[in-house]
Amino acid sequence: WYFNVVVDAKDRPSKGQEKIGIDLGLKTVATCSDGTELEGRWFRSMELQLEKAQRARRKKQARSIHAKIRNKRHDDQHKFSRKLVNRCGEIYVGNVSSSKLVKTKMAKSTLDAGWACLKQMILYKCDHAGIIYKEVNEAYSTRGCSECGSLSGPQGIRMLSVREWECVDCSAVHDRDVNAARNILKLGLGH
Repeated sequence: WYFNVVVDAKDRPSKGQEKIGIDLGLKTVATCSDGTELEGRWFRSMELQLEKAQRARRKKQARSIHAKIRNKRHDDQHKFSRKLVNRCGEIYVGNVSSSKLVKTKMAKSTLDAGWACLKQMILYKCDHAGIIYKEVNEAYSTRGCSECGSLSGPQGIRMLSVREWECVDCSAVHDRDVNAARNILKLGLGH
């Protein structure tokens, strides 16, 4: 049984003053410039159960597992986006294209991440709270040093496994995702 109630509520602007950049990824769905992360891998965590149900031709059980995965993904994304909107005044997100990555070997992880859904949740919550939301071009955001701006970071698909690197010019040590989120924030702010 479902019970729906419609309630009129007044818009309350966010009290948050932080500015934050978000880098979207596959291992961690979203990494913020302050280091907070949204862990993903919802499908991967239940893949074996789903595989067994599908091999045994249990369609109801397979549908149930798919529903659990979807509900868990949406729940985590709603909680993450709500926390961001409550504490931030400006949110900048990289414009990664999931439709292009779906055509590669990373298709399963890309679809499991649900970037479009997360961006949509952040967008409508920002609109409701009166917060600035922008998507910025994230080209070279993982390669560029967030301290000095030099393009000395790891590049190419083969170097995706490198998660920490040291800048050649300023010797700053960076976590790849946090560095990219900081660069996205700088791009959003126009620095």
